[in-house]
Amino acid sequence: MTIQSEGRPAEAEFAHLLAVAARQRARRLPIDGFRYPAGVRIAVNFTLDFDAMLLRRLLEEPAGQRAKGEFGGRVGVWRLLDMFDANGVKVTLFTPGRICELYPAALQRAVAAGHELADHMWQHEVPEDPEREEAHLGRAIEALQAIAGRPITGTRSSHTPALLRRKGIVYNSFTSALYRLFYELDGTGGNAMLQLPFHYALDDAMYFSFGWLATPNAAQRIMDVDEVFEIWWAAFEHQYKAGGYLNFLLHPFVSGHALRVDMLERLIRRMQTLPGVWFPTCGELAAHVFENHPVQSVQQAM
Repeated sequence: MTIQSEGRPAEAEFAHLLAVAARQRARRLPIDGFRYPAGVRIAVNFTLDFDAMLLRRLLEEPAGQRAKGEFGGRVGVWRLLDMFDANGVKVTLFTPGRICELYPAALQRAVAAGHELADHMWQHEVPEDPEREEAHLGRAIEALQAIAGRPITGTRSSHTPALLRRKGIVYNSFTSALYRLFYELDGTGGNAMLQLPFHYALDDAMYFSFGWLATPNAAQRIMDVDEVFEIWWAAFEHQYKAGGYLNFLLHPFVSGHALRVDMLERLIRRMQTLPGVWFPTCGELAAHVFENHPVQSVQQAM
């Protein structure tokens, strides 16, 4: 049987895939010889996607699903912030601009405790029209900066890299292409963006979701918190030995339930028993990279 795509025979399709893969590899620049600050063996970013009910509304899901998101803004995010503060861990909240109108007190609480606010689109979507995209991003950044009291420098989104750079965004956390930090160029070979990759094995929604994105019954998953603890601890151990990096992606409406908050606290406290574990915000980690491994030096070394 001959496999075809867009009218191409199998041989041409394979050549096309090779060419696409080569272009993608050329856009991603690993940081060879990467070093953390003295005494640091691993950086662990805890990041919150503070969507609340916005994605549920975009997908026109029923009220029961939207109420889950509301729990994240009313309860979950507060529990998580209290736990992180009690353990001396700073986090980054990737936050849609609309959340600044819906839950301003929660964001003010986060900023007062030294946590970072970063962009997560205006209302969890990137418009296809360039003018609307720019308006959405500008509105989100303006709303977040009004609460943060400082420039917003990071995003978790598929916004156009050139637009992000014009708006002062210098890092993204929206890809799983590598397990360490890397720079990513756009299709023109410019507009370098530092990527802080996450992987779905460290995304709480992969373990604690029911009725997730209108999935069928067979796709539902509610795992025991102790099982997830062991999976995440194993991931940490592996990266700790390698001197690597971890980026935990948490949703307040998922991980903000009491048992899961307790599990995260156990995980953090166990990590803290080992030397050289750094819990920066994404912005703090990005600043270290820019100072010690600027993109120009990475490109020259290739």
